[in-house]
Amino acid sequence: MITMRIHTKMHLPVIVEKDEDGFFVVECPLLKGCYTQGETLDEALKNIREVMEMCLEEEEEDTISEIASIQEFSFHTVAVEV
Repeated sequence: MITMRIHTKMHLPVIVEKDEDGFFVVECPLLKGCYTQGETLDEALKNIREVMEMCLEEEEEDTISEIASIQEFSFHTVAVEV
């Protein structure tokens, strides 16, 4: 039996960092193995959208429902002594 998904827009967080070579590396922390890069920030964000769509295609409906139900996601930095 073929299951068809209803398409809806999800707003998911991404983390962007600029690496030592000047590339922008982007990761979606809610999707396992969901990361990419680009020479510019615009290119990296375009690439991550495509990767996120591919990652979501591989996820189970229950997992997508759990991710979609997240009401708030925030990013914080915490200082630690080393």
